Amino acid sequence: MALLMKANGTEETIHPQDGSAFTLEELHRLVGGYIERVPTHLPKDFIVNEEGRLKGLPANQKATMVVGQSVVGDMVILTGKERLK
Repeated sequence: MALLMKANGTEETIHPQDGSAFTLEELHRLVGGYIERVPTHLPKDFIVNEEGRLKGLPANQKATMVVGQSVVGDMVILTGKERLK
């Protein structure tokens, strides 16, 4: 199980298509472009759109609170189970 935190404040539980790990293409689709991992000390992967600021994506207040730094656009939170394939 992973979590998609949308910039509009909604959250959605998501699963990889193959049931075990997300593909790069799946993550691209979820964040709307190339991906970037947000560096944190937390034991999860936080994936955002690499060009979010350049594209003028809206601020994601919930995601910003979770990672402790400014996030724009949608963010995917991955635990160890479904990390990138």
